[in-house]
Amino acid sequence: MKRIPEAELMTDEEQAIAYANADFEEPHNHFIELLKESVGHVIPESGLAVDLGCGAADISIRFAKVYSAYQIDALDGAEAMLAEGVKAVNTSGLTQRINLIHAYLQETTLADRNYDLIFSNSLLHHLHDPMVLWNAIKSAKGDPSVFIMDLMRPGSDAEVDALTNKYAKDEPEVLQRDFHNSLKAAFTPDEVISQLSAVGLEGFNVLVVSDRHLTISSK
Repeated sequence: MKRIPEAELMTDEEQAIAYANADFEEPHNHFIELLKESVGHVIPESGLAVDLGCGAADISIRFAKVYSAYQIDALDGAEAMLAEGVKAVNTSGLTQRINLIHAYLQETTLADRNYDLIFSNSLLHHLHDPMVLWNAIKSAKGDPSVFIMDLMRPGSDAEVDALTNKYAKDEPEVLQRDFHNSLKAAFTPDEVISQLSAVGLEGFNVLVVSDRHLTISSK
C-alpha cells in the first residue's frame, strides 16, 4: 500500500485536547518498557535526554518518573500540543526536570547539548521527509543512545480499517480519523532500514514489536 503523508503538526486545539485526554496507558507504558529493554543497560544512571515530538508530554513524564535522575528537553512544533504538555507537566510536579521547548525539527540542531539519550514516540510518520529525523540524530553531539517507536504501515486498506476498529473504535471521531490516517502515513520496516542506511545509521536495530508498532534503537 502506497504511503499517504498526513499533516506534520497537530495545530488544532480540539485535536490537541483530544490527544491529551485519550487513554494511551498501554502503548506509552509499552514504550517505556521497550526503551528499558533496548537501551536501559547502556545509558548512564543520570543524565540529559531529549524527547523529539513530545506532543502533550505524556512520554516525557513517564520517562521522568522511571529515570528520576534525568533532565528532559521535550520538543514539539505544535503550540496547541505544547499547551497541553504544560498542563500535564505542571500537574505531574516535574517542572524542574522537564523543559518544554517549541521548536521545529527541521530547524533544530542536537549538536549544542550533550544528550545521553534521544527518544521519540510517533514522530516519524508525521514527517513528510523522514531524513529530517535521521539527519538530526546523525548530527547529535557525542554518542547518545537512541530509542524510537512509531507506527508501521499495513499492507492494505482492509488492514488499516481492521486496526482502526481494534484500537480506536471507542475514541472520539477525531482520534479515529487521525489513527486511520497515521497508519497510512507510517513507514514499513524495510523503508526505515533503507532510510537508516542512506544516512549511515545502518547499525541501528529495527524491530517489529506489535501488530502496529516498530522500534528503532542504537546498539
